[in-house]
Amino acid sequence: MAIDQTRTFKPINIAVLTVSDTRGPAEDTSGDILCERIKGAGHKLAARALEKDDADRIVSRLNNWIDDRAVDAVVITGGTGLTGRDVTPEALERIKTRDIPGFGELFRWLSFKTIGTSTIQSRACAVVARGTYIFALPGSNGAVKDGWDGILAEQLDSRNRPCNFVELMPRLLES
Repeated sequence: MAIDQTRTFKPINIAVLTVSDTRGPAEDTSGDILCERIKGAGHKLAARALEKDDADRIVSRLNNWIDDRAVDAVVITGGTGLTGRDVTPEALERIKTRDIPGFGELFRWLSFKTIGTSTIQSRACAVVARGTYIFALPGSNGAVKDGWDGILAEQLDSRNRPCNFVELMPRLLES
């Protein structure tokens, strides 16, 4: 990481949403991994929830968190595949202000090192929605580790140079 130790770490408030038709709280290992890494990095776990693969339910949950100024970012695990039930990207399309296309591109590049060409089946993506970052990762434990360890740990660290997502937060609502 390109962490500048002379800078002050600024923890942010991150919510975790697991999207799954098959997992309950006891089976949500990818959500557990995200929560552990968020807290381990020094951030605050602002909320955690599990929703079925239903775009309306996902949008409703995200709108509540976006409207809550105590949530700076949301990390979603699940619902980014190619099947008819995988609707996380479609839900994000309904609430986004801006896309962050480099997130999905970089995720697939990192994931290729782990799972090879199977990464092409991932629709990992990220958006800004009314001043809140939302990152959508596949539901596997490996994908969550790749996404957090390879991208989010650095970009959500205010000390990361030459730039990071945290330093842009005060300006996300500019017009």
